[in-house]
Amino acid sequence: MVDELSLRLVPDALWEIVAPLIPRFVARPQGGGSAPADDRAVFTAIVYVL
Repeated sequence: MVDELSLRLVPDALWEIVAPLIPRFVARPQGGGSAPADDRAVFTAIVYVL
């Protein structure tokens, strides 16, 4: 979900630069682990804290 605050912190132009640098989620063959999170939401949270 991309809301107004997210677009101000991480505009589409910045996301186009950053997105290729984030490793893709790979499910573990044995199962288990954490569910994948939205990459843009996580990056936006990091930018917000910084």
